[in-house]
Amino acid sequence: MDRVIEKKTWNTKRILTIAGITGIVLLIGGSIYFTSGKSKLDVDTERLTISEIKKGPFQEFIPVNGVVMPLSTIYLDASDGGRVEERYVEDGAVLKKGDPILRMSNTDLELNLATQETNVYAQQIQMQISHTQLQTATISKLNNMADVDVAFKEAERIYKVDKDLYAKKAIGSQEFQTAQNQYQYQLSRKKLATQILVQDTAMVRQQDGQTKEQIAQMKAALDMMRKKVDLLTLRAPVAGQLTSFDAEIGQSKNKGEHLGQIDVLSGFKVRVNIEEHYLSRVFTGLKGHFDFAGKTYYLVIKKVFISVGKDGQFQVDMGFVGAVPTGIRKGQTLQIYLNLSDETTALLLPKGGFFQQTGGNWIFKVSEDGKRAYKVPIQINRQSPDYFELTSGLQPGDKVITSSYETYGDIQELVLKK
Repeated sequence: MDRVIEKKTWNTKRILTIAGITGIVLLIGGSIYFTSGKSKLDVDTERLTISEIKKGPFQEFIPVNGVVMPLSTIYLDASDGGRVEERYVEDGAVLKKGDPILRMSNTDLELNLATQETNVYAQQIQMQISHTQLQTATISKLNNMADVDVAFKEAERIYKVDKDLYAKKAIGSQEFQTAQNQYQYQLSRKKLATQILVQDTAMVRQQDGQTKEQIAQMKAALDMMRKKVDLLTLRAPVAGQLTSFDAEIGQSKNKGEHLGQIDVLSGFKVRVNIEEHYLSRVFTGLKGHFDFAGKTYYLVIKKVFISVGKDGQFQVDMGFVGAVPTGIRKGQTLQIYLNLSDETTALLLPKGGFFQQTGGNWIFKVSEDGKRAYKVPIQINRQSPDYFELTSGLQPGDKVITSSYETYGDIQELVLKK
């Protein structure tokens, strides 16, 4: 007789299947748990930087680099092209005003000067000849005028005598008429001679004035040409130090080519490079400071160059306020803290590596018992090299983790282990 065999409900295969499914579910659940907002991570407090939120004086400033420069610089350029014939000094020499630096030659310029001088001398000689001729003509006219005047006076005398005699019937009308005609003729002659002399005198003065003006213009042009030739010998326009001197004997220089510069040694300024996004906040009068040889020195912006360079920076010139550091040199680089605001009281969050991961939007705040830290949202306004200015999210006395969050991923809570 056949016997009914009961089927086992929990066989090995079923148990293994259920165990596998359960393991997968647990794995998925654990994964969700550890990647969810409730994930935790144990961290060693010795590897953390924990900072306290405090209220204190805050001043926004940025670190910038500045280069020490002479207070003023005079650039030396070739006024006219030429060949360098002689160097009188070397680069770095300290010069007095008027000291010779180099001498160049320019054949065309020197030839033009000689031609101009010849033209001026020839014009002066021609002027003297013309003046002599005019004087001779004037003397001739004056002599003629004297003869006319004598003849007129004689005719006038005879006319008056004959007029009196004619009135007394001592002479006839024919004789009187002859004297009268002679008088009228000499009178007209005198008027004409006088008019000619006046016109001649005016013409002589006009021609003489024009000639003198022409000579003056030629002399001015000659003086200018001489100055250009004199400028072939380059001299120091002011007292100072010669730098960036670039001219070798035999070298040809074009007109306007840079030869060097004179740095005036009466003082220094600092040329500072600033990132372009600060352009709207930087203006003359802003102050800054730097440390040098254990002391703090102060600067103020004197000039802003608003053009932005290819490197995304613009420049400002800063002058010293008060004492200038002893031993400071041209070309020296200074790290300057440039103030962008006045000093105020603010909630201070010390700077740290956390900012690279959070962007200043949140931070890990330590619990009161110091055993854990959790994310809290914050708002940051301004910053200085040491602090952020907090506007919300934390209170004075709160403690936060300011070290790097690079290994924390999306962890929401830190368990602090000592």
